[in-house]
Amino acid sequence: MADALSIIPASVLRNLADKLYEKRKNAALEVEGIVKQLAVAGDHEKITAVINLLTEEFTYSPQANHRKGGLIGLAAATVGLTSEAAQHLEQIVPPVLHSFSDQDSRVRYYACEALYNIAKVVRGDFIVFFNQIFDALCKLSADSDANVQSAAHLLDRLVKDIVTESDQFSIEEFIPLLRERMNVLNPYVRQFLVGWITVLDSVPDIDMLGFLPDFLDGLFNMLSDSSHEIRQQADSALTEFLQEIKNSPSVDYGRMAEILVQRAGAPDEFTRQTSITWINEFVKLGGDQLVPYYADILGAILPCISDKEEKIIVVARETNEELRSFKAAPGEGFDVGAILAVAKRHLSSEWEATRIEALHWISALLEKHRGEVLLFLSDIVDTLLKALSDSSDEVVLLVLEVHACIAKDTVHFRNLLVFLLQNFQKDNSLLEKRGALIIRRLCVLLGAQTVYRELSTILQKETDLDFASIMVQALNLILLTSSELSELRELLKKSLVNSSGKDLFHALYASWCHSPMAIISLCLLAQTYQHASTVIQSLVEEDINIKFLVQLDKLIRLLETPTFAYLRLQLLEPGRYTWLLKALYGLLMLLPQQSAAFKILRTRLKTVPSYSFTGEEHRNTSPETSNSSGLNHADSGSHSTQDGLVTQNVEKMCNGINFASRLQQFQKMQQVHRANAKSQAQLRITSVTLTKDVQRPEENREQSSMSDTNQPAKSLRKS
Repeated sequence: MADALSIIPASVLRNLADKLYEKRKNAALEVEGIVKQLAVAGDHEKITAVINLLTEEFTYSPQANHRKGGLIGLAAATVGLTSEAAQHLEQIVPPVLHSFSDQDSRVRYYACEALYNIAKVVRGDFIVFFNQIFDALCKLSADSDANVQSAAHLLDRLVKDIVTESDQFSIEEFIPLLRERMNVLNPYVRQFLVGWITVLDSVPDIDMLGFLPDFLDGLFNMLSDSSHEIRQQADSALTEFLQEIKNSPSVDYGRMAEILVQRAGAPDEFTRQTSITWINEFVKLGGDQLVPYYADILGAILPCISDKEEKIIVVARETNEELRSFKAAPGEGFDVGAILAVAKRHLSSEWEATRIEALHWISALLEKHRGEVLLFLSDIVDTLLKALSDSSDEVVLLVLEVHACIAKDTVHFRNLLVFLLQNFQKDNSLLEKRGALIIRRLCVLLGAQTVYRELSTILQKETDLDFASIMVQALNLILLTSSELSELRELLKKSLVNSSGKDLFHALYASWCHSPMAIISLCLLAQTYQHASTVIQSLVEEDINIKFLVQLDKLIRLLETPTFAYLRLQLLEPGRYTWLLKALYGLLMLLPQQSAAFKILRTRLKTVPSYSFTGEEHRNTSPETSNSSGLNHADSGSHSTQDGLVTQNVEKMCNGINFASRLQQFQKMQQVHRANAKSQAQLRITSVTLTKDVQRPEENREQSSMSDTNQPAKSLRKS
């Protein structure tokens, strides 16, 4: 310190701390001259002493004017050193950088000015301080003083020029600082950062693209900035980087894909659009490198398919198709389970378009990777079953296609129908709203006969008799009305002459026994009219309840539809179809006379040519004729014979169907239903009784309490 005081005159030091800028400037010029002489003489020891004096006594002084003088003095010393300045930068630059955070705005201003002058002298030699300088400029770009901001901008431009021409700049050391600063929200800082990213990216020797994943998220964050200028600058930088990616042979798609996936769900529309555009390009360019990220990418795309912005929807759909068309095997990193999990999650989306695409993905995976999908079946089957209750018919139909694809295997086919019936049982509204649609579609996809046979087999063992009855009635109604089941109806019509028809009749009969009306409908469809009449005659008082009459009403109305046109035409030959006529009159007798169904059926029967039931029998050789006229005791098993002809006809007509056994089967099932109904009624009575018994003690206590309350009053009255 003493050496420095002897080198620099006291008057110069006084002027260096003067409040007037001109005096400080003149003093700085004198310092410059002194240092220049020392540099020429090569006396670096004294130069170091001068710099220490300016630092300790001035730049770190509590007096603002001293600090200003110290800054201008350090700049002057650097100018005096010229080419020798590099070896003293370790002393000169740190105190200047320290002054950037000074409380006095004028000191901060002079710090910018001092570093500007220092940088002009040393140029690339001060690159070693770049991170500290960058950090300081980053803060000054948002300075509260406009003059400081202006000075910082001038310094920033000079530093950019120096960096772009320097071969000593280390991008590896700079990137961590840039990544940290990218999270700052201040608009001035954001402009500063984008400016630096753009400048560094323009330098051929600096590989900013290789470090793009480190600051890509920050750039996307700026797309939603309130400042239009910042959004525009960020978008411009991203556009340039995307173009570079297209032209680059080596890009780290994976790390950036993770960032883009997050940004695809941003609330800001512009951010979503930009991110989905990038994802679209990545899917086209990334190839095998993106396979491990397919699940994440799909998770970002599916919601965008239902975006409110049409541009985003178009790009999202294109990306989705591109992704689905890519051929990759599980062994190549393609995670079927992860993609299924994403599709499953989006089956619960509030947007129909997203749910539909999720189902398309499950279908595509079943088609390409069926074995792997079936391994995860337990994870998705419940969600797929719930989707059958979807508000969209299109979604339900697609779900059924997925189920049908899974059900190609016998085990999964049965499981599907079991799960479906369980769902119908738990959610009665599903059966009411979607039951017909689901059953009809499954019949188209898996075969009506296969579906009905399996459903019948399952329902035979159903312990919930009420549900079994409801389900059979629903299946029966679908059978009688749906165009998809026309072939099944035609096969049943041949039950008496065709082995396939007979087998189907047998298969359905066992479960149709849960509902008397379903059995009667089945018999009318199979043209087993005598058995229909016998079933009607076997009904007892408990069977003919409100539910039965409602079902009967539906059947009567169905008899007027094209499905039963053949039956109405057969009424033209009452002598040939006696049992049909008896069955219909039996139904008429069960209907209340004032009901609409009674009037409909009575009107129809009035059009039948007159015929008497007084023992008139016609013997015919055709199966239909035999069925209608010559077999009064077919169900009892005893048949009239005349030269052996009727017996032969019986065997031909029955086609191996043991109607007596079928009747016993029906009656046995109805007895079980009656017992169940009585048991439920008894439970309800018991429940009501218990409720009353619980209430009575409370009432007694209340009465007792009231009595106790009234007792003193009585005593008072007596007294």
